[in-house]
Amino acid sequence: MSKRVYDIKVKRCGGSTYFLEEYKGKVLIIVNTATNCALNDQFEGLETLYQKYKNDGLVVLSFPCNNFDNQEPGSMDEIYNTYRRRFGITFPIHSKTIVNGNNEHPLYTLLKREKPGLFGSQIKWNFTKFVIDREGKVVGKYLPYDSPEEMEEFIKELLNE
Repeated sequence: MSKRVYDIKVKRCGGSTYFLEEYKGKVLIIVNTATNCALNDQFEGLETLYQKYKNDGLVVLSFPCNNFDNQEPGSMDEIYNTYRRRFGITFPIHSKTIVNGNNEHPLYTLLKREKPGLFGSQIKWNFTKFVIDREGKVVGKYLPYDSPEEMEEFIKELLNE
């Protein structure tokens, strides 16, 4: 089991894989996303944070997720085009990711171990947001109904460390 976020390999929406170490020294927001989720208005807030702070070292990483009520059923091409065109997302989009259960991605195993929820470690819904500091430590978890705007002060503090 990986000990650090940087040791984990993920897959881009185009199919190539890489280690999250590529983002060493950056502040990351890792979020499980879904096009058909009622919370999809958070794409706008996430993109706003990304645009506002990307030059200071913030990266938002989207992991499309179909774990909850089949809210991300499309192909990766459909998902990518929807995220870019409908929602205007410019931050990195990854391949569909399982966030709970026997086949969950090792990234989510680590995130949940480092920042378990009040009622256990399962991800409860789309748009659960984890914050990773510049050293690769999981330092924050925001619930689905927590808006990206609620994260801004914390993100600014991390970027200024």
